[in-house]
Amino acid sequence: AVVAGHDLVTASALLDLVSAAWLETLARACRGADAVVLLALTFDGRMACTPSHADDDLVRSLVLRHQRRDKGFGPALGPDAVAVAEACFATAGFTVRTAPSDWQLASPRLQRELVAGWARAAAEIDGTQASRIAAWEARRLAHVLEGRSRIRVGHRDLVAWR
Repeated sequence: AVVAGHDLVTASALLDLVSAAWLETLARACRGADAVVLLALTFDGRMACTPSHADDDLVRSLVLRHQRRDKGFGPALGPDAVAVAEACFATAGFTVRTAPSDWQLASPRLQRELVAGWARAAAEIDGTQASRIAAWEARRLAHVLEGRSRIRVGHRDLVAWR
């Protein structure tokens, strides 16, 4: 009902939080409204920190598991969201294009917030790894304080039209 009567539907940083069923419903509603769709900044699972750390892969795998938890829209798609959205909109008769829109964080404040968030999410998934995660977080934060840290977070944008 929210989509009905609108020519453009847009959202940002949302798709990785929703379920496949939610996306199918959205695609059908957009088809019914004959709306153009722009869905921006969907996390695609890529996370890269410089300099690297031995536990980057551990934290990344735990964060990705956290991403798939239900966020109130059913089982979250996490890093599969763009591929699922692309299929849903194509099935609904849309022409679909996607493109990368990665975050490249140089801001120390944003990096600190992101690292802390990743550490919290990882620890929620596997508390048995709490000390490794805390050590990873401390080292990452030290890199930020030293001005040596760069973080890239993979995102994709999707546009769909009929």
